[in-house]
Amino acid sequence: MEIHIIVIQKVFIMIKLLPLLFSLLSCMSPQGYHGPKSDHFNGEKFSNYNSLQTDKSLWTLLKWRFSGDKATWPEWVESSQQQVPQTRVKEGISLTFINHSTVLIQVQGVNILTDPTYADRASPFSWIGPKRVRLPGVAFDSLPPIDIVLVSHNHYDHFDVPTLTKIAQRDNPLILFGLGSSNLLEEKEQTRFLEMDWKDRQSVKQIPITFERAQHWSARWIDDRREHLWGSFILETKEGKIYFAGDTGYSDHFNYIGRTYGPFKLCLLPIGHYEPRWFMKNAHVNPEESVKAHKELGCEQSLGIHFGTFPLTDESIEQPLIDLENALKENQVSPQDFFTLDFGETKKINSQTEQ
Repeated sequence: MEIHIIVIQKVFIMIKLLPLLFSLLSCMSPQGYHGPKSDHFNGEKFSNYNSLQTDKSLWTLLKWRFSGDKATWPEWVESSQQQVPQTRVKEGISLTFINHSTVLIQVQGVNILTDPTYADRASPFSWIGPKRVRLPGVAFDSLPPIDIVLVSHNHYDHFDVPTLTKIAQRDNPLILFGLGSSNLLEEKEQTRFLEMDWKDRQSVKQIPITFERAQHWSARWIDDRREHLWGSFILETKEGKIYFAGDTGYSDHFNYIGRTYGPFKLCLLPIGHYEPRWFMKNAHVNPEESVKAHKELGCEQSLGIHFGTFPLTDESIEQPLIDLENALKENQVSPQDFFTLDFGETKKINSQTEQ
């Protein structure tokens, strides 16, 4: 009874503070995208092609946060940071899992970083919000020079502005992201970037890169939902095509991308942050859906990402790995074909010429 009273008190306090919070965050809200209308942009907001709803009301959010059955994560997981190849990888693909959706891809003599996140919290604030439970698998200063950064969307666990600023200052890479995203940069005038619409294709360091759809959404504040474009990336390297799914729910876009751009030598697919399904399903795949996507995309090999770093959703820290193992067995997919890496672990995928 006492617990319920405390929860009710917290709700009332939040309701009283909402007008002030809305006012403060509206002042801090970044500028959205302004451009011509399209089949996924109405002049103000972007949308997914299908009818799967990703928007959630404040009351739905409160229902989840106060009535959910959230597993307890450890406060901290002890781990040691690893070293990665500093020389340019000219043959094959070197793949290093750093944390969450941050992966170092070394291919064709080019160093590529996906959704780089070194922040302590996936939050706009340093004092509150989901806090990381382990060190990044590779220290920032141990990263080799980065040539290309791929950013899938603007959520705080994927679009970490301080990390992007540090990379830009250190290496001056080209940062690729969706329309409107440059408005989030701290040092926009000193940063090399390219905003992309779905289906846009650009050759960078002799690697053609296409930005494509994902089943997701965007928001940094309360009043900027879907004002910046989200998506996924297709890289056409000499070692084979690579697909970075970003953050996504399951939809027919996997089948479309597989038919249009596949098959793929390597796919980076999310496997975590999917519970409860009634709240997360349209925006986050679970491991069963990731394995289904692996098949539809035509992935020769897939790396599971988006897990084990920030306590964002209701499942336990180890549940994605358990559910992935079960999904692979049920779908008769080898764990060598759909695998995960330890934090900081590097895997070498053989050159096309060595097959």
